[in-house]
Amino acid sequence: MQFKPYARTLAVAMSLAVMAGCSSTGGTQDGSMDGTAGSGGVGTGTAGSGQVSGSGLGEGAGQMAGSRIPEVRTIYFAYDSDAIRPEFQSVLESHANFLRSNPSASVVLQGHTDERGTREYNLALGERRAGSVERFLNVQGVSPSQVEVVSYGEERPAARGSNEDAYAQNRRVVFAY
Repeated sequence: MQFKPYARTLAVAMSLAVMAGCSSTGGTQDGSMDGTAGSGGVGTGTAGSGQVSGSGLGEGAGQMAGSRIPEVRTIYFAYDSDAIRPEFQSVLESHANFLRSNPSASVVLQGHTDERGTREYNLALGERRAGSVERFLNVQGVSPSQVEVVSYGEERPAARGSNEDAYAQNRRVVFAY
């Protein structure tokens, strides 16, 4: 009977999946940026920059290039703009490499804005920002089925306040794996 080799392989695969699923990178679930306050919106974020990795991808087995979720998971935008700034292209390329190397991985691109403008305008701007990132990833060869876009507009600020520093930190797209 040839069922036993398949059952053994399945048991090993399930054990690895359970072990990978038990690891955690920490971080917060509210999208807050750990340790980047006061960075003027040009911060690079940290391993726990607002995202909890529940997929287990990149932790444990397989430390090859492209097998780890990139540490920088937030990119920032200029006022009233959805254009990707040149200093964040390398961040987007590393996310594209990860997603191409891990076709079962998926990401939600969370678009955010500062508090200026109407609620409707900010929801649309957040969606345009996340859409710009999605198009960049698609051009880099990432499957559209791996990417979802959502806009929070001004509803989930990373920084409170009505000054340019807070505004700059709130004009962002966050990669949520």
